[in-house]
Amino acid sequence: VQLQASGGGLVQAGGSLRLSCAASGRTFSSYSMGWFRQAPGKEREFVTAIDWSGTSTLYANSVKGRFTISRDNAKNTVYLQMNSLKPDDTAVYSCAASANSTPWSISSKYPYWGEGTQVTVSS
Repeated sequence: VQLQASGGGLVQAGGSLRLSCAASGRTFSSYSMGWFRQAPGKEREFVTAIDWSGTSTLYANSVKGRFTISRDNAKNTVYLQMNSLKPDDTAVYSCAASANSTPWSISSKYPYWGEGTQVTVSS
């Protein structure tokens, strides 16, 4: 599976962005997908994940209620809608895929990673 994230950019605090992660491969619909982020000087951290069907999701407490993950298996794409953005959300956001259908919050459970997209939130 090859993944490509897009949609990052510069936004003011309180604003919104929508990230996309396009996947190649016919088995996308059987994969769970996750979003992780890494800020400068910090460890990579879990943001959110979704199961193969889109019916089960996980969120980090820091983004719960502000971010929404979704997927369109017909388009081989997973989305991250980010609202009420804060300067602390500034990071490189990466998408990841796991052949296990369960959504995971642990990065080591995801063998497939795409290049990240930069999100910068100004105060």
